[in-house]
Amino acid sequence: MKTIQIAAESHTDAAVEPSRASLPRLCIVSSGREPDSSGTMLLALMERLPATLPCIVQIREKQLAAASLLNLSRRVKAMGEASRALIVLNERIDIAAAAGLAGVHLPESGCPPDKLTPLRHNMLIGKSSHSLESALDADMRGADYLIFGPVFDTPSKRRYGSPQGLDKLEAVCHAVGVPVFAIGGITTENAQRCLSAGAHGVAALSLFNDDVNVSGILSNLEQVLYR
Repeated sequence: MKTIQIAAESHTDAAVEPSRASLPRLCIVSSGREPDSSGTMLLALMERLPATLPCIVQIREKQLAAASLLNLSRRVKAMGEASRALIVLNERIDIAAAAGLAGVHLPESGCPPDKLTPLRHNMLIGKSSHSLESALDADMRGADYLIFGPVFDTPSKRRYGSPQGLDKLEAVCHAVGVPVFAIGGITTENAQRCLSAGAHGVAALSLFNDDVNVSGILSNLEQVLYR
């Protein structure tokens, strides 16, 4: 088993194996709308992350060329050091390694985690899942955590059908042995319902698009996730 520097719930740094007790309970997913490697939107959000709120930040800017993605990854990592955020990159384990990131996140249809074993070294590997079957497969193949959803209704996912709901989230959480983050329509009001269903934490994208209220949203999530 690998070890990695993780921002633990005690808010101290320690080399521990990924577990329900050590991974942050919040995963922030980038907008996917950054025009270039300047990362204006994501870096503005990074500036507002409180040091008291451990989180995973997933860079999900599929539209950027490799060089731009590497530059953005390095900038986000540097900013994340102040808040001790874990920075992971969507799919590109080569760029994640070059930028010294904490890990890589794979879509449900992406490369199986075990195929990346020779490349992962100390890096975390997360996997998105939209069914119990894919969650079990990702767990069996060595994923360190899962993002499951969409749990609640969210406009961006309506074209894919009805939301999974809390019952399916609960079934996944009890079936796998790794932390599960609920995603899809997450709010400060329903985050606790996800935790009650067995989720380790929550992941969100559009929740943080409100520039005016984002500091309050982060503060409220800290109270919900760490009280």
